[in-house]
Amino acid sequence: MNRSENVIDVHGLQKRFGDKTVVDGLSLQLREGEIHGFLGPNGSGKTTSIRMLCGLLTPDGGSGRCLGHDVLRESAAIKREVGYMTQRFSLWDDLSIEENLHFVGRMFGVVGRRQRVERALEGLGLGGRRRQLAGTLSGGWKQRLALASCLMHEPRLLLLDEPTAGVDPKARRDFWEEIHRLSAAGITVLVSTHYMDEAERCHRLSYLAYGRLLATGRGAEIVAAQGLSTWAVSGDGVERLSEALRQLPAVEQVASFGTQLHVSGRDATRLQAELARFVAAHGLRMDAARPSLEDVFMHLMQGARDPLER
Repeated sequence: MNRSENVIDVHGLQKRFGDKTVVDGLSLQLREGEIHGFLGPNGSGKTTSIRMLCGLLTPDGGSGRCLGHDVLRESAAIKREVGYMTQRFSLWDDLSIEENLHFVGRMFGVVGRRQRVERALEGLGLGGRRRQLAGTLSGGWKQRLALASCLMHEPRLLLLDEPTAGVDPKARRDFWEEIHRLSAAGITVLVSTHYMDEAERCHRLSYLAYGRLLATGRGAEIVAAQGLSTWAVSGDGVERLSEALRQLPAVEQVASFGTQLHVSGRDATRLQAELARFVAAHGLRMDAARPSLEDVFMHLMQGARDPLER
């Protein structure tokens, strides 16, 4: 693969299961060393997309390349160069950390396996627990072990499917520090997540809903493209007025943020005028707010329709 090429460059990927289209026309490009976030609700097609990219599923339509290999015809070659971390811990509970890594090394035919295992143990802070059974580890330590196993064969691309689900905030932070270290070393990362703070750590983002790509780009670019105006409304009893706010013509969404309500719409002038009258009538306060990724993604979801809904 030429270093000037995209690590992932796919166009119009489709995947169907029976009469249900799970991924519908996915186009995605990732450069070397990029951390790209996949966002979307459950059932949006994130996992299916990742499995097509790593060679576990063959697309029903579309074209493209992953690590220079054709995603339709060269899945075996892709698998050898990709590290895939699944949503659920998929290593062996009755083997120790060290034994798990040796097992994975044998599966991939890793040359210099013992040295590679030692580097993985020390690099991810697992050395002191090397003999602990994997089944006795906490969520954060299982996460480290899973990542270490993904790196055993020195992949150039990591595909991480909701890797931090169910782990504590410190473990999540430590995990993301490691991801950025790998990115700086030239490893490309595609990661799906539900957490907006994690999305902000990514270089670029793609938002999927019901199999379709709704937006892609840098976080700030996606926010700006939606053209949302957002106000933070606060004051006594504001929580009880959320439904009344939703009835204002210029209001497109209302979301609770602590003791405030974030009120958003695309017609900035009209929204400001309507809110000014509303807060004056109810003894509230309104302050201009910058639309967040969460505001924007909630807005995108309002326009997305589940094809299975009747």
